[in-house]
Amino acid sequence: MIYPSIDKLLNQVGSKYLLVNIVSKRAKEMKETEHYQMKDNEYVSKKEIGKALEEVSKDLIHMK
Repeated sequence: MIYPSIDKLLNQVGSKYLLVNIVSKRAKEMKETEHYQMKDNEYVSKKEIGKALEEVSKDLIHMK
């Protein structure tokens, strides 16, 4: 099972395309700057894409 659930993420974002756009930008930012919004042991995922999805699910990323 994928964590976090795509259904929960779509309730927060509204569109699959917007979700992909947000997560890809955040994952690239994480890789370049090595800045994370949670402690390393709080993430379930090991990769930046998964970590970005977790940040979206916990409302740590906001759209302007």
